[in-house]
Amino acid sequence: MITWAGRLIVFFGAAHTTLALTLEGAARHAGDWFSGALWHDDLSAMSPANSALWLSLDSFGIPLATVGLIVLWLDRRALTPPPFIAWILGAWTILGAVIMPLTPWPIMAVATGLLVAGARHPAPAPTPEAG
Repeated sequence: MITWAGRLIVFFGAAHTTLALTLEGAARHAGDWFSGALWHDDLSAMSPANSALWLSLDSFGIPLATVGLIVLWLDRRALTPPPFIAWILGAWTILGAVIMPLTPWPIMAVATGLLVAGARHPAPAPTPEAG
């Protein structure tokens, strides 16, 4: 269960970032991002380039994928992720579902459920590495 939770979390974070850069076209603003054009941008009235940055590279996608990789890393070492990860992700998922119900939040709800359920079972023994 923990493995699938980690995979779903990585998938969700990576998909968000990748789709924002490609499908939503955020990457077309990369020139502005690296030229210093955003240094004095007003956050309360974001330019299209700043909005694209916050939708893609500065969004939750990369940190969320990192959390998923940490969950997988812990699981490979037969360590159960701390419960606060599941509870924080669960609260964040509920908040997102209430604010924007037409988003793919059910993926994170499933991952959260798997983390909670997996934390209640003993961790499997670590598998020996070939080598």
